[in-house]
Amino acid sequence: MSENNPRDSDNPPLVSIVVPCYNEQATIRLLLEAIYTQTTPRRALEVVIADGMSTDGTREEILAFMVSHPDLEVRVVDNMTGTIPAGLNRAIEAAEGTYIVRLDAHSKPYTDYVECCVSDLEAGLGDNVGGVWEIQPGGDGWQARSIAVAAAHPLGVGDARYRIGGEAQAVDTVPFGAYAQTLVERIGAYDESLHSNEDYEFNARVRESGGVVWMNPAIRTVYFARRTLGGLARQYWRYGYWKLRMLRRYPDTFRWRQLAGVFVLSFLVLGVLGIWSPLARGLVVLELVVYVLVLLAAGIQRATQEKDVALSCGVPLAIATMHFSWGTAFLWSLVSSIIGK
Repeated sequence: MSENNPRDSDNPPLVSIVVPCYNEQATIRLLLEAIYTQTTPRRALEVVIADGMSTDGTREEILAFMVSHPDLEVRVVDNMTGTIPAGLNRAIEAAEGTYIVRLDAHSKPYTDYVECCVSDLEAGLGDNVGGVWEIQPGGDGWQARSIAVAAAHPLGVGDARYRIGGEAQAVDTVPFGAYAQTLVERIGAYDESLHSNEDYEFNARVRESGGVVWMNPAIRTVYFARRTLGGLARQYWRYGYWKLRMLRRYPDTFRWRQLAGVFVLSFLVLGVLGIWSPLARGLVVLELVVYVLVLLAAGIQRATQEKDVALSCGVPLAIATMHFSWGTAFLWSLVSSIIGK
């Protein structure tokens, strides 16, 4: 709703938008400008940014925005540990709103994002409400374009509804999420012992408590994917490593899309056995050929759809990076936890 909408004369509940960030100079302004243009009245919004002690000028960007947009309350709190769950908790502790809307410094929500989230919460559709990502390249070049496509492809992310879309429904997790402040009081804050998968773990507790995690495709946000294959590899290594730690606590949350660890293990086992066994050598070659052909087919299909020939090789490389980074990290997390015991 615009600032002149008759509903502005009401007293809408205060919404606290919490954002963890670290070295996000390139995108933090895009996020803040998207928040500024929300249909929810600005007087009903506050933005609490938990900065992990950025070194790249992120804070200067935030300060410049605050000076030029004094009618939107923006506050910055220190996140001394630098991890995402710790940042979320510091921001929530400083938040004063009835509702919490968790966003990311790599995101750019649609103008009605907050309004739709609060509407679904007040309608009782879910205890934690979210929508879908529209994934866009995080930079120029074939790598960034390929990663954006791969990050929304079923071969890369399986059946994750917030990436591939679908009808409004109860799901296992949503990106970011919006919920009443009282939900945190009921189930607890984000788990700071997990350096990744904090949203999934939080949603697991929502569902364990009898709550509903609700995905509404009308709630949309642009998400800027990683710019390079190296950055993508580091991101998915972190996802895979911490996913194992999360699954040890909630084994019933395992999904078929998380079989990348088994897939990578099969390559390793067959490769080692192939030193002695011709059958194992044949199987690993067959597995590799089928895998490459499937990825190439996906890349060619998307290259044809997007009229971008670079995707024919870039998308297979990006999906393979996701699989092997995630799967290898998952296995390493398993091995290190066993050794640790």
